[in-house]
Amino acid sequence: MAPQWPMAAALVLAQLRAQMTSGSYARAPTLGLLYITDHFAQAAPEILEYLQAELPLVTDWSGSVGVGIVASNVEYWDEPALALMLLDIPPDQYRVFSGVAPLGLGFDAHTALVHADGQTLDLAGLIEEMADRTDAGYVFGGVASSRATSVHFAVGGNGNISGQGAASGVFSGGLSGVAFGADVPLVSRVTQGCTPVSRVHTVTASDQNVVVELDGVAALDAMLDDLHISLDQPREALEVVRATLVGLQQSRARAGDTSTIKRTGNFGDDVVVRHIIGLDPARRGVAVTDRVEKGDELVFCRRNVQAARADLTRICSELREELASSEGGTDKTIVGAIYVSCTGRGGAHFGGPSAEMHIVRRALGDVPLVGFFAAGEIARNHLYGYTGVLTIFTSK
Repeated sequence: MAPQWPMAAALVLAQLRAQMTSGSYARAPTLGLLYITDHFAQAAPEILEYLQAELPLVTDWSGSVGVGIVASNVEYWDEPALALMLLDIPPDQYRVFSGVAPLGLGFDAHTALVHADGQTLDLAGLIEEMADRTDAGYVFGGVASSRATSVHFAVGGNGNISGQGAASGVFSGGLSGVAFGADVPLVSRVTQGCTPVSRVHTVTASDQNVVVELDGVAALDAMLDDLHISLDQPREALEVVRATLVGLQQSRARAGDTSTIKRTGNFGDDVVVRHIIGLDPARRGVAVTDRVEKGDELVFCRRNVQAARADLTRICSELREELASSEGGTDKTIVGAIYVSCTGRGGAHFGGPSAEMHIVRRALGDVPLVGFFAAGEIARNHLYGYTGVLTIFTSK
């Protein structure tokens, strides 16, 4: 953190060079992940050019902008800051891509880190298409958040992506990121941090984003019953509805046979949490910020500090357990991590400055970690909201 970007970049470089003298850090990294707060958004081309000149061995770059960023165990909100992590991955095991240099047929992507511009048309569809192009069907990342210019970084192959032409490596619109091969070991989890306040319903009638019926009952009536409110007391009812969200899962006929909406507070990765945006008195329906189809599952839920802390702790524990139970009985070591969280989360939601990152550090240890607070989180083939996506890189 520093008020001017040259000072912030110089401090980051000094820290990186000191760390690289340690035997536990990468000695010859070629891939850099760069995240900046929107205070530095206008200077994004200059920042990238400066770092490229200072780190000539780093030939590939990816990253984005956020109203807040994270570095190790600290959150930087609404202040000028940048974070940089260097990765030492074999060049044949990753490819940087962007709108002017899409991922080609010459690389078999297993997973991908994706940065997106929220103004992109059919963003959810593009994310799903990108996931389909990976062997694992899994992408992770987030949507740039900025009160100024919304930018993301993408530079590959000796300072330029083939086909990029005169582009500077700083983009607005579309998707960019890094695709990883099957030999890059990483594990990712999603935390939703919501507590169900109703039983799981099945959508039996809908119209676009309006839920008309739940289990054969008018959706509005079902919601009023679940939330123990009445429209006879409109002010009190409105306050309750404003504090309520919905967890949605596609019908099992389209998404598989297993429901991942549970009353335990830990929604599965197939569940997306969406706002309630209105009521339809004529049809007794409930409007939400996503398309809903007949057969989908729906549960009313709320976000709170206790649920958020418990669910983040849960995914960290799951990651540790997965590493300990790896194939061959050999424990894996975490060598780096990327964390993308919602702008509606962060320390303020978790009870104090950097509280969210302190939970992650207690669970994972003191490992290199960067990330940002996004206007939408990307995991699997979904675009989420109000979630955290934690991805760790490992080695034996």
